Amino acid sequence: MGVTGKRAPRIPASPLADTVLERLTAAYLPAADPERAAAMRAYMRDVSPFLGLSSPVRRALDRTVVRGLPRPDETDCTAIALRCWELPEREYRYFAVDWLRRQVRHCSSGFLPVVRHLITTDPWWDTVDLLAAHVVGPLVAAEPKLKDVMDEWAGDDDLWLARTALLHQLRYKERTDTGRLFGYCLRQAGHPDFFIRKAVGWCLREYAKTDPDAVRAFVDGHRDRLAPLSVREALKNIGDRPVVSPQPPTGRP
Repeated sequence: MGVTGKRAPRIPASPLADTVLERLTAAYLPAADPERAAAMRAYMRDVSPFLGLSSPVRRALDRTVVRGLPRPDETDCTAIALRCWELPEREYRYFAVDWLRRQVRHCSSGFLPVVRHLITTDPWWDTVDLLAAHVVGPLVAAEPKLKDVMDEWAGDDDLWLARTALLHQLRYKERTDTGRLFGYCLRQAGHPDFFIRKAVGWCLREYAKTDPDAVRAFVDGHRDRLAPLSVREALKNIGDRPVVSPQPPTGRP
C-alpha cells in the first residue's frame, strides 16, 4: 500500500504486540476509576470512553508494561498501535502514541499509512498533535519524499490531516522548510474551523523561536488573509514589529 492509502491497514502478527497488549490490559483494568473516567470523557467532548487513569498513574503503569521488552521493528510498532486503537478506552491510544514517539526511528516511510489511520480514527487534538510533531515529523525528516504527502494533507478536506501537515515541523527549528510552512499557512488561512486557525498560529509561533523576523514579516505581509486568532498566536511571544515614525528633517540640506 502506498503512503497515501486510505484503507485501514492490516494488523500483522507480532509476538511482541501479544506480550504488550497482555501486560497493558492486565495493568490498566485494575487501576480503572469510573468516576474519573466519566469526567475525562466529558472534558474530551465524548470522543471515546476512558478508564479514568490520571497521567502520572498511567505513565507509572506504562513503565511496568515495557520493562525488559526487546527492541521492536516496524511490524511490532504497527501491530501495537493498531491493536491499541481497536480498544475502546482512550488510555490505550495514549500508550500507543507514547510508544511510537520512542520507537519511530525504527520505522520507514511505509509506516505513514498506519499513522494516517491513527490520525483519522476517532480524531481529537490529544492524539493528533503528538502524532503530528513526534511521529509524522520524524518520518518526513528521515524520508524527504514524504514531503509530497504533506503537500497533499495540507489541502485535505479532513481537518485533522490538514492540522497534521501544519504541525509536523513543530520540532524542526533551523531545519524548517519555510516555503512549505508559510505556504501551508496561506493555504489554510481562511479555514472556518478553530483547530486549523489555531494550528496556523501555533506553527508560526513555534518557528518564531528560531526566526522571529521571518514570522513577523510573513504576518505583516498577509495579515489581511490570516484569521485574527492565527495572528495572535503567531505573534504571542514576539509582538508586532515596532513602527518607526519618520523623523522631521533638521538643519539645512
